[in-house]
Amino acid sequence: MALFIKDPAVDALAQELATLKRTTKTEAVHQALRNEIDREKGQRDLVALSLDFAHRLRERAGPNPRPAEAALRDHLLGNR
Repeated sequence: MALFIKDPAVDALAQELATLKRTTKTEAVHQALRNEIDREKGQRDLVALSLDFAHRLRERAGPNPRPAEAALRDHLLGNR
């Protein structure tokens, strides 16, 4: 199925990208869509990775975790 760009502003953006990449509008739109899909998938992976990291930290802390001492917090934040 074909994609027809009816919005002049979107068409202008596609043309600008094509000009910068020295390619056709079709290829520029194709690359832009592929890059955006890959970026979105990567963000989801980062969220899952971050949640897994936080879960493992909670497990290591045990059932009665102690709060970080002021000296450790200052060191981690670069305060001296």
